[in-house]
Amino acid sequence: MQKITLEGLVSFLKEQGFVFQGSEIYGGLANAWDYGPLGVELKKNIKDAWWKKFVQNNRYNVGLDSALLMNKEVWVASGHIGSFSDPLVDCKKCHSRFRADKLIEDFTHGALTGDGMSNQELTQYLKDNNVVCPTCGALDYTDIRQFNLMFKTHMGVVEDAKAEVYLRPETAQGIFVNFKNIQRTTRRKLPFGVGQIGKSFRNEITPGNFIFRTREFEQMELEFFCKPGTELEWFSYWRKYCMDFLVSIGVDKDKLRYRDHDQKELSFYSNATTDIEFDFPWGFGELWGIASRTNYDLNAHQNHSKQNLEYLDPETNEKYLPYVVEPSVGVERMMLSVLFSAYDEEKDDKGQVRTVLRLHPALAPYKVAVLPLIKKNHADKALEIFDLLSERFQAVYDETANIGKRYRRQDAIGTPFAICVDDNTVNEGTVTVRDRDTMSQVTLKIEEVIPYIESKLKF
Repeated sequence: MQKITLEGLVSFLKEQGFVFQGSEIYGGLANAWDYGPLGVELKKNIKDAWWKKFVQNNRYNVGLDSALLMNKEVWVASGHIGSFSDPLVDCKKCHSRFRADKLIEDFTHGALTGDGMSNQELTQYLKDNNVVCPTCGALDYTDIRQFNLMFKTHMGVVEDAKAEVYLRPETAQGIFVNFKNIQRTTRRKLPFGVGQIGKSFRNEITPGNFIFRTREFEQMELEFFCKPGTELEWFSYWRKYCMDFLVSIGVDKDKLRYRDHDQKELSFYSNATTDIEFDFPWGFGELWGIASRTNYDLNAHQNHSKQNLEYLDPETNEKYLPYVVEPSVGVERMMLSVLFSAYDEEKDDKGQVRTVLRLHPALAPYKVAVLPLIKKNHADKALEIFDLLSERFQAVYDETANIGKRYRRQDAIGTPFAICVDDNTVNEGTVTVRDRDTMSQVTLKIEEVIPYIESKLKF
């Protein structure tokens, strides 16, 4: 499989219609990205796959869609207003601005993240290891100061302190504040989980690496509530469950690894945390975080809201705050790992390069392409078949250029199956179905095509 650089992938995705620069005709907006006709389908399919695996097919879990804007006191209770910050440092020579911990992570290619280091320890590491400014090469930084990542706005017509609200920096708190509502209405017993997919916003100091770190992003989060004392067992369960899911959707298992947080790295409320990392072109980066959060969040909201969030155990008749295990992953990061795993270039017998995006069929933006062999003879029948298939799948119709070029075009955007409509289709009701990866072809009756494709979409 041919590797591709980040710059190469960005160019490829723009050319093919996956991702565009946001507000491009006005010169763009830094770190803002729009998802084109293919990108929006790929993102949707990734989210659908996660939802099916973590909510629909999981006996323990239910779903939620909470509001983007929440009462300010939610973020006071959770600690986000007081302490949701990153260590900011400026280069005195060129005035470039960086996260001190990300300077260390980039310098060590992911071997050291800077998590858990104090400002003094971060400063000392930069000096001792000659971590120079990536922009100008100087080693002359300002003192580190903390920068809050919350996006602030106002609700209503008067812009004063009483009208302040925040765009949510994570989807998790919407789950925690609804814990009692969900438990009561679903009559769930522990253990059970609540899954959510939605937008989050963080005013990152140094966003970058394309869609890997952005200020506006989507999260797929699960908060799994369990009895205290069982959380580490469930932590191990979800740790493996997440890794297995990534491999099942086509992420290259040879580029995945677990990175367990040591005692120094652990958040004060966590008794176990593991990151699943992917080997991106710039090195290993966090893809999925699995954290055992104890009862910190429910306890914080109970204390601040003065509302009882305890669970009454029907078996022991005792009341307690459940412990929580949280697997949290960004849609965009998962999309990047899928794309880097799927991209391939191969040469044919004539030395010509064929670009193939070997996406799992269930994730492919289009499941099938319908191609009339000769437009004037076969277009009507091809459109009839397209209309039939598009009732069940996302399909595409293409009649431009010769059939070989059209096959190559579909290979490059990841379409797993291409149907050629020819004289046999018109006269005998059969079509030729070509496989993207092997380029092998099978002849099927029209009525056999839908069950054939459906059989290939399973994980």
